[in-house]
Amino acid sequence: MNNKYTLGMIGLGTMGRNLLLNMADNGFAVTGYDKSVKMLQKLKEDGRAHNLQGFAILSDFVQSLELPRRVMLLVPAGQIVDSVIQELIPLLDKGDMIIDSGNSHFTDTDRRATQLAKEGIHFFGMGISGGEEGARFGPSMMPGGDKAAYTAVKPILEAVSAKVKGDPCVAYIGPGASGHFVKMVHNGIEYAMMQILAETYYLLKNGMGYDNEQIYNTFKKWNEGRLQCFLMEVTRDIFKVKDEKSGGYLIDVIKDEARSKGTGKWTSQVSMDLQLPIPTINESVSCRDLSKFKQLRVALAAALPHAAEKIENVAEFEVQLEQSLYFSMITCYAQGLHLLTQASAEFKYELNLQEISQIWRGGCIIRATLLENIYQAYKKQPDLAHLYADAGIQELLKEIIPGTRKVIGSAIQNGLAVPAFASALTYYDSLRTDKSPLNLTQAQRDFFGAHTFERTDEDGIFHADWNSNNL
Repeated sequence: MNNKYTLGMIGLGTMGRNLLLNMADNGFAVTGYDKSVKMLQKLKEDGRAHNLQGFAILSDFVQSLELPRRVMLLVPAGQIVDSVIQELIPLLDKGDMIIDSGNSHFTDTDRRATQLAKEGIHFFGMGISGGEEGARFGPSMMPGGDKAAYTAVKPILEAVSAKVKGDPCVAYIGPGASGHFVKMVHNGIEYAMMQILAETYYLLKNGMGYDNEQIYNTFKKWNEGRLQCFLMEVTRDIFKVKDEKSGGYLIDVIKDEARSKGTGKWTSQVSMDLQLPIPTINESVSCRDLSKFKQLRVALAAALPHAAEKIENVAEFEVQLEQSLYFSMITCYAQGLHLLTQASAEFKYELNLQEISQIWRGGCIIRATLLENIYQAYKKQPDLAHLYADAGIQELLKEIIPGTRKVIGSAIQNGLAVPAFASALTYYDSLRTDKSPLNLTQAQRDFFGAHTFERTDEDGIFHADWNSNNL
C-alpha cells in the first residue's frame, strides 16, 4: 500500500470528521479510521469534493500514512484513549507520533507521554476549542508536550486554525501536559461565563420583568459593544427560537437542570491542590450541581417564599447590569489566568499568557472582544502578577464597580440568587483588602491546636499561652 497520507485521524465523530474536512480544504492529504461503518460513510459523503476516504481496519490505516506517521486522536477522554494507544503501539515505528486532541485530564497526558517515550513514539496533548463549527472552519488549539512532534504538524495546525488579525489561533503552549492543562482552565472560564450569563438572564426576567423578546434585544445590544463574545451571541439567539411542540419559546420548556462533562470540576480540584482561589469558577461548577436538586428546590420555594420588590428604574438597572456582567467577565478571565500563572510555576510549564490570550481571541468558545484588552495587558507586562494589576484593567474596574455593587445588592435584597456575580465581587474585595481578618484565624488555630503564628512587628514563629491569667 502506498504511503500517501500526511495525517490520519482516529475518531470520525463530529469533531474529528470536521477537522479532517478543514485539513482537506487547506490542501492536506488526510484520512481517518473509525470502527463505525456509519461514520466512515459520513466522512466519504461530506468529503466527496476531496475524495476523502477512511479505513475500518487499523493496520491498513496506519500503513497508509507517510513516515514518520502523524496520528491524531479525537475520541472520548479516559480509558478509550488508553485502549486506542495500546492498539496503535505494535503498529507504529520509532519516530512516529500520536496527538491526543480530546479533553484528557492533564495527569493522564503526562502518564501517556512517559509510556510512549519508552517506545520511541512522540506524543503530545492538544486542547481544541470551538465546537463543531470551529473544527470545520477554524478552531483555537492548545498543543503542549513533545516539541519535535508539534513542529512536525505545525504547518497543518496553523493552516486550519482560526485567524485573528492574520495571526493563527494556535501556538506551542509548553512542555509536559501544558496543552491539556490550559484547555482545562479554558473550560473552567467557560463554565463561569455561562453561569454569569445565566444569572443575567435571571435578573432580566425575574428582577426586571423582561419577556423573551426584550431579553433578546438586550443581549443583542450588549453584543454590539464591549461585551461582544461568542457566548453572548449564542445566548442572544436562544431567545428567538420557537418550540414546535408548544408554539411558545423553546427556552421556556427546557428543564432547569444543567449537566456537565467534568472539565469544570477538574479546574476547581486542581485550584484547591495549588491553593489558588478561583471562587467564581468554583461557584459555577456548584450551581450546575445544585440545579439537579429540582424536587428539593420546588419544595423549598413553596416553604420559604420571599416577596421580591419590583425593580422600579428599569433603564438605570439595565445599565448597571451591563456593568456587573462586564465586571464578572473580567473576573472569570482573571481567575483562570491567575491559576495558569500558579500552575506554570508549580509544573514548570513556562506558560506565555500573552500568547495564550492571543490564541483565545478567535475560534474558541470563550473568544471575546475583552481578550484583546487582556492580550495587550500581558504584552505590555509579560510577568503581570494578576489581571487586576494592569493599569488599563484597573480603569475599567473603577468605572463599573459602583453599578456592580448596586446590582448585586438589589438582587440579594430581593432574594434573587446570583452566586457567581456575588463571588466575583467578594473575590475582588478580598484581593484589594490590605488587612484581612485572617489574623483571627491564625489566633484561633494557635489557641486550640498550637499551630503557631507570625507577628507583624517581629520576625519568627510564635505560640501564645492563650489560657494565661491575662484573659
